[in-house]
Amino acid sequence: MEFIDLLKAIILGLVEGLTEFAPVSSTGHMILVDDMWLKSTEFLGQFTANTFKIVIQLGSILAVVIVFKNRFIDLLGLNRLSKKKVVVHKSNHLNIMHVIVGIIPAGVFGLLFDDYIDENLFTTKTVLIGLFIGAIFMIVADLFSSKKPKVESVDQITYRQALTVGLIQCLSLWPGFSRSGATISGGILTGMNHRTAADFTFIMAVPIMAGASGVSLIKNWQYFTVEALPFFIVGFISAFIFALVSIKFFLKLIDKVKLIPFAIYRIVLVIVIYFLYF
Repeated sequence: MEFIDLLKAIILGLVEGLTEFAPVSSTGHMILVDDMWLKSTEFLGQFTANTFKIVIQLGSILAVVIVFKNRFIDLLGLNRLSKKKVVVHKSNHLNIMHVIVGIIPAGVFGLLFDDYIDENLFTTKTVLIGLFIGAIFMIVADLFSSKKPKVESVDQITYRQALTVGLIQCLSLWPGFSRSGATISGGILTGMNHRTAADFTFIMAVPIMAGASGVSLIKNWQYFTVEALPFFIVGFISAFIFALVSIKFFLKLIDKVKLIPFAIYRIVLVIVIYFLYF
């Protein structure tokens, strides 16, 4: 594998890491950067290239686990086994059931319609539709957000709110809609402030993304080749590093700028891809 191929892996990992958890649609950016420019399918083959995208997504998931490690330790009850106590919050505690309630809807819909989505909805036109409609949804969420949110911490989230956000997350099964765009908007519409909605989005993303990626890896295991392994490793590390930076920056930014700037960016991206691709 040539150096230029490894450089492409770094770039694709960068795109994945920077966009996976921001409400801008990593799928839309992959179309712009990979399908229209780097064209990883040409030197990896279509199925190996698709497997590579699953692998770099795992790098992004690991970054979330690192950023929220204390929260996950607490959710899994591992702090009870540790000599060093990890204290998160004492009252109205977010527990593993909130996360399970939140991921069940998308998990069920994903299992039922995964093959149909893969075969019919991963086209440039459908992704552009998802990008645009998702942007409008984010604008609506911001316009109707409460100036005095009732929920200012994930530990105040109710099961009903978790379920509502989980149902809204099903919209993100449409490629381009953006999982974080859907769930952050859903959280805001249920009375959360922007930071709380983002925190819950990231926490909830780990099991559902890890599950989806795990299923995809099992389906595509035969496409892990010795020749492509350096490409996979470099892409994974790149995605992990840039996702780590992106998540920390986004969490500091979201309460200040809200969602509308991201929505405007998405609409601009739709226009750019449309005129470049069609």
